[in-house]
Amino acid sequence: MDTLNLDMNKRYTYADYLTWMDDVRRELHDGFIKLMTPAPSRSHQKISAKFMKIWGVYLENKKCEVYAAPTDVRFPKNKKAESDKQIYTVLQPDIFVICDLSKMDERGCLGAPDFIIEIVSAKNSQRDTKDKFEIYQENGVREYWIIHPNDETVNVFVLDENGKFQFKGIFSGDDKIPVNIFNGDLMVDLTEVFV
Repeated sequence: MDTLNLDMNKRYTYADYLTWMDDVRRELHDGFIKLMTPAPSRSHQKISAKFMKIWGVYLENKKCEVYAAPTDVRFPKNKKAESDKQIYTVLQPDIFVICDLSKMDERGCLGAPDFIIEIVSAKNSQRDTKDKFEIYQENGVREYWIIHPNDETVNVFVLDENGKFQFKGIFSGDDKIPVNIFNGDLMVDLTEVFV
């Protein structure tokens, strides 16, 4: 329940967002509040933990870093740093990888990560497959994976030279998914994820 009684029809900024000191998880989509589920399901948490382990091992001694929710990713307009009062989109991807560490500060990430994973639940399906898809594409996220735990599938999208996500396929079963931002150097074996 929203204990602050915020106006869901009002447009807010990241500066406003920073003042909300309660336990309710929220994101801002172009200034409008989107409430998040209070706690992810067990299957969601297991999948997230497996991906964090895979990424953690792969990124050991590399320049990129991996983060999990809840970590704020701020998307400024025009992809440039602005004041907190000028940032209207703040999301908390389930997992993200960032290689330009100058975008990281103590409050999270300012600008687009290189790679994002969202783990879909029944309550957030449209948000991940449509709303966040459009935000990530518009802001230049290089690779986006949408995981459907119930079907044990992964939809992979890669940003093309025109700034549009291209669908690379649906992966499942014993598939091994090449991570495109690393030119396939990392292959994610789905038998290690959906067990």
